Amino acid sequence: MTKNEGKNTLWNRASYGFADIYGGGAFVVISTFYTVFLTKALGMPTAMAGTIPLIGKIWDAVTDPLMGNIADRTSSKLGAKRFWMLVGSIISALTFVIMWIPYTAGGSVTGQYIFYVLMYMLFSTGFTIVMVPYNGLLPDMIDDYTVRARFSSARMIFSAFGAIIAGLIPTIMIRDNTNKSQYLTVSVLFAVIFLVAILLTVLGTWEKQKEVNKTSVKETFTQSFTVFKSHSFRLFIGIFIFGQAAADFITGLAVYYIDDVLNAYGGGNFTKLMGVILISQFIGMILFGPIMARTSKKFPILFGTPFRMVATLAMLFFSYEGAPFVVILALSFVIGLSMAGVSTSIYAILSDLVDVDELITSMSRPGICSGMATFTRKIAAGLSSATIGVLLSMVGYNETLANTGMRQAASTQRGIALIYVFAQIVLLALTLLFAFVFPVTKKEFDIVRKEVARRKGEDSSKITPEEIKVCEKVTGFSYDKLWNRDNAVKI
Repeated sequence: MTKNEGKNTLWNRASYGFADIYGGGAFVVISTFYTVFLTKALGMPTAMAGTIPLIGKIWDAVTDPLMGNIADRTSSKLGAKRFWMLVGSIISALTFVIMWIPYTAGGSVTGQYIFYVLMYMLFSTGFTIVMVPYNGLLPDMIDDYTVRARFSSARMIFSAFGAIIAGLIPTIMIRDNTNKSQYLTVSVLFAVIFLVAILLTVLGTWEKQKEVNKTSVKETFTQSFTVFKSHSFRLFIGIFIFGQAAADFITGLAVYYIDDVLNAYGGGNFTKLMGVILISQFIGMILFGPIMARTSKKFPILFGTPFRMVATLAMLFFSYEGAPFVVILALSFVIGLSMAGVSTSIYAILSDLVDVDELITSMSRPGICSGMATFTRKIAAGLSSATIGVLLSMVGYNETLANTGMRQAASTQRGIALIYVFAQIVLLALTLLFAFVFPVTKKEFDIVRKEVARRKGEDSSKITPEEIKVCEKVTGFSYDKLWNRDNAVKI
């Protein structure tokens, strides 16, 4: 173990959080502007453009579990997770830029589509190399439930900061959303920012030295799916997919909502809208962190989501040209605060699921658990993007009009407003449902940790009937079936 293990200083927490400037910022840029870049700047049909991220996520079904396996198998003096983050920092910077290179394929829509599918796949691979090890880093740094919550809260603050700069700077730099070169300039700037952020985390964090998990590559994909045997992990996936998809619908439709529904893209209005949402998220991250430490890690979702649903529904009554923009900004502020609650909870919960998984399998698999969580995040983003593209097509979105800077038909404008509101409402309701039944709080976590210590021979106490019930509730296994390697290697 390194001499830094167990420290809980402001610098330790900040060092851990820096890398999520990339994790939180990259997808804001992509979900906000990538489909816009493809449709408005390059003239690609919306249905085609929307499927590009989804194809990238299918590719992630291979790379994410494989990267989790590689991270768990790696032995390095730097620490396996940080070693791969170091490697991935350079790859991520390069692949982020190549996504935004203007390419017309000689006028071939199919050729252009294939090019950007491949470029997105390369970016997604770079993201995997960084974020799978990063998502598995905290359990190898900190054991305590409350201290983990503080580190996770710090991470979310930096994630929100990354989202702010990724949401605001492009809106300032991309003054004409049909100008190809402006997107490329933005990508180069953020590639540098992301590179520095990841390197700061590599330099400022630590890992416990532990036995390397010798899982074969053949077993990797089996093990990736066995994490879903955990009752808690399955419920977490529901929170993750629907909670993040609801956020993706805001960023993915924001340009269309402001430009086509409100006709207010100019005059800095789009920058104001994104600024309010992102700054309120930043405030929310700061507020929800201490609240979460005193209540439970799912409390921010249970508290904030109902307010967001009401504010989102209210947006429907102000979705027309000339609507009072100050009301839209006020509602967006409430939405941003509530979005912070979901993000804060998700990443705080994730680190605890490694311990639940270990109780089930007798194996510490932070890499594989984080790999599947990262894959889930990408699936949510991919499905959101594909769904947005299809829905825009269904309401009659005309990419030729968009490419020439003209407005969409009135029926299309109304359709965009309805998608913007009701897609979020449905996704938020599902998020709330999964969070309500999620079974792990500090009490359950401490019991799981204690039982893991018993299984390792580090605790001689005898388990009580109440503790047995808790172990069974959070894992979904009967007590006598726990701590069995077959649970990890057999579907």
